[in-house]
Amino acid sequence: MVDPSVLPAFVLAVVAVTVAPGPDNTYIAAVALRHGPRAGVVSALGMACGMVVHVTAAALGLAALLRLNPEIVVGVQLVGAAYLGWLAVDTVRGLTRASETEGAPATGRVLVRATLTNLTNPKVILFFAAFLPGFVADGHGPAVVQLLTLGTIFLVVGLVCDVTIGVVAGRLGRALDARGRAGTTLTAVAACVYAGLALLLLVEALRTITP
Repeated sequence: MVDPSVLPAFVLAVVAVTVAPGPDNTYIAAVALRHGPRAGVVSALGMACGMVVHVTAAALGLAALLRLNPEIVVGVQLVGAAYLGWLAVDTVRGLTRASETEGAPATGRVLVRATLTNLTNPKVILFFAAFLPGFVADGHGPAVVQLLTLGTIFLVVGLVCDVTIGVVAGRLGRALDARGRAGTTLTAVAACVYAGLALLLLVEALRTITP
């Protein structure tokens, strides 16, 4: 059981971390701007699915394995960079396809893309391994149980924040009229976001392997 006295500070910290500009909420906003509120909400759910894996792995101590084997981190980062780069290219190709303006992609496709985007960022599990233990208290049960409980709270609060970001960005995109020139502009913005996130992962991977 988590120490109730740490919960207010923990929730505030989670909100601050979630709303601060980062890869996940930037991705959600880009998808929502391009495809609308529903796609933004589904992307938020996809990110949450990835977070479940990261939280569980961190609680079970797998983050220590990543610290001892940085080549695993680099490998996952390179895969993530390649995947996001592919998303950027695919989005740019969409600029020349009229069908791209007819509606959002299938819900399952949006969900899977968001989940993979989150899972291919190994820094997330390392963040949880550093962040969650600070709120674990002695005398309140096994550390693993506390970590999983804190992780669950993080997921719920983070999901609410991400859904809000998705809805707001989606409505903004609709207000700008996601057709014609506005639609083309938003698609280009989404492609730039994907490319930027890919570059970020690539740079982090190079920093890890560079002496």
